[in-house]
Amino acid sequence: MTTNSPPILFLVNPNTPPINIRTNNPPTPYHINLFELNLGFDTHKLYNITFDSNHTVQTLLTSSPDHADCWFIDTRILTVDANFPIIGLHIEWGPNTPATIHLCVNNICLVYQVIHAPYVCPSLSVYLSNPGYRFVGVGIKAGIEKLRSDYGVHVANFVDLRSVAAEKLHDRELLRSTGIKMLAERVLGKVIEKPVSVAMSRWDSPWLNDDQVKYATLDAYAAFEIGRRLYTNLV
Repeated sequence: MTTNSPPILFLVNPNTPPINIRTNNPPTPYHINLFELNLGFDTHKLYNITFDSNHTVQTLLTSSPDHADCWFIDTRILTVDANFPIIGLHIEWGPNTPATIHLCVNNICLVYQVIHAPYVCPSLSVYLSNPGYRFVGVGIKAGIEKLRSDYGVHVANFVDLRSVAAEKLHDRELLRSTGIKMLAERVLGKVIEKPVSVAMSRWDSPWLNDDQVKYATLDAYAAFEIGRRLYTNLV
């Protein structure tokens, strides 16, 4: 089968040292701009999503196992020299089961509509079960358990960022029902303003709308960036 592999734009130089931009100033909201690359395919969509005019993430939206395979191959190449790479992970639910899996590495993101996939992507299982990867997120233990029971997909090495933040920031209160919004304010100095209309929307829709794609990307990107800063002591 011939597939149209979505291009990957390397918009961030992986050799550039990360910069800690957190200050003591009050947290500020993310300003998010979305641009869809009109590829004309019915199997996937590709977006450039820019945060605060200075950081662009390329997001692949798909339910196609073939195109998810391409993303997993590209990210393995991107992280081949990384020691225990950090991968942001977020899950959104349908009525009774995980509907979308959001993954972010550096400046590329996958929003995989697993609920509409014709079969469980083998590369997804291999990727998530790799013990050499550190998947980071906030409050998604139930989603991970349902991925295993409903789809047979096992996440081998998941870290809830609340425990890492509590240790790094010497604040045990962060273990108490803190969400990614609070961690973003504490670690990144950013406010995640996710409208209720998006948070409560139908994540099991055949195609996500632009607002869903924006915030799906933001959730995964914020998890990645919080994890990166905590693990590299940039807090």
